[in-house]
Amino acid sequence: MSDIDNRDRPTAIVIGASVTGLLAASVLAEFADVTIIERDTLPEGPEGRKGVPQARHAHLLWSGGVNAFEELLPGLINDIVAKGARLVHIMGDMVSRSPSKVWFRRFEHTHHRNLVCSRNLLDHTLRQRVLSNARITLRENTSVEALDGDATRVTGVRIWIGTDERTLSADMVVDASGRGSRAPAWLESLGLPRVTEREVNAGVAYATRVYQAPAATVGTFPLINVQATPAQAPGQGGIILPIEDGRWIVTLSGTRGGEPTNDPSAFVDYALGLGDPIIGELIKGAEPLGDVATTRSTANQRRYYEKMSRWPAGFVVLGDAIAGYNPVYGHGLTVAAQCAVALRDILRSTSITAPGAARRMQRAAARSVGGAWDLAVGQDAVYPGASDTPPTAVEKLLSQFVDRAVDTGARNPRALGALLDVMSLEKPATRLFSLDMLLPMLFGPKRPHLAGPPLSDAERKSALS
Repeated sequence: MSDIDNRDRPTAIVIGASVTGLLAASVLAEFADVTIIERDTLPEGPEGRKGVPQARHAHLLWSGGVNAFEELLPGLINDIVAKGARLVHIMGDMVSRSPSKVWFRRFEHTHHRNLVCSRNLLDHTLRQRVLSNARITLRENTSVEALDGDATRVTGVRIWIGTDERTLSADMVVDASGRGSRAPAWLESLGLPRVTEREVNAGVAYATRVYQAPAATVGTFPLINVQATPAQAPGQGGIILPIEDGRWIVTLSGTRGGEPTNDPSAFVDYALGLGDPIIGELIKGAEPLGDVATTRSTANQRRYYEKMSRWPAGFVVLGDAIAGYNPVYGHGLTVAAQCAVALRDILRSTSITAPGAARRMQRAAARSVGGAWDLAVGQDAVYPGASDTPPTAVEKLLSQFVDRAVDTGARNPRALGALLDVMSLEKPATRLFSLDMLLPMLFGPKRPHLAGPPLSDAERKSALS
């Protein structure tokens, strides 16, 4: 059975109602009638779902992502904030220790604002906005089994609804199905070569527990972030993320040989044993709200679709389906939004059905994931057993330079601005070689390193009262 839309307006299919899929659908709806195919039943409120198990852990939307969300869906960020999220100043509202054990001073001159909330709240608000568009149709409880078409053009997808198999035709198919994407096998079945892939897996495990935040901290308490140190395996770190409804999401992480567990009685002790005990000290008297959730799906994985010698018209892969990152860097949501912006920019000058359009979109999406990939791999490749492929010379050089940039930015506000431009994915890594970074790095003056976390007496008192 085949569902064929005979209207003049182009049609598009998006595989997955992920953040990537929803943002891509919002872009495509400007140019086509869009169908989102989702295997889950989507919750009506800000609740978790089977297809997004990582929603239980801490998430950040870096300022590069905040900007992209606003470009795509003006007012959405304010809607999320109105429901309890915060736009926090980085570093003014953050207490952070770098991988090189340097504490950042809480400079407040930079423009960078990160969105902080639960993943469930972000997803829910985004769903409400996108699915209200009359040009977007959602098919829930539906699985995509294969692409329809051949090696030169994808013309739709084959789906299962219960026991019913059918084909949906479309002018464009976008795979936004995330880390578990089956696109490599689908493309092979059409006669295309296997895509080159690379994995860098530091063996990171995550453990997360939600706490009731002390009443005096609600709405004002900074993020607390103790980053792991790759030079001293196992790397262990953690974050306290103050979110809506007066809660703290506390996520702890560790690489091979130093992983946290789901044992509630061991959670605080693990936090106390990090490179600095501040997280453990802040939560040891707090009230836990539920059990400990764990995950090991943290490998950096990239598929180099943009390098394939042949690419079918009518098909694009976006977001985590191209590259997934160790969640400790918090870049997945930002890359998802920037992929959608890249898609929009091309569609505003090129028809969906134009020759070569899909290939241009795929290459643009690859540029969106590249910066986050280089930053993540530059750190994680250092851990023992992380990859069968050693870091490239460029990756080693970037990692060493980033360490120096972090050391400089932790003590110099001008350098911090350049560092955050890159870390927030607002600008490419070449920004680290600007005069804003190089002059303070080479000539100073530099303030001394902080002896400990820059948490004020008032903040500490509010958290421990």
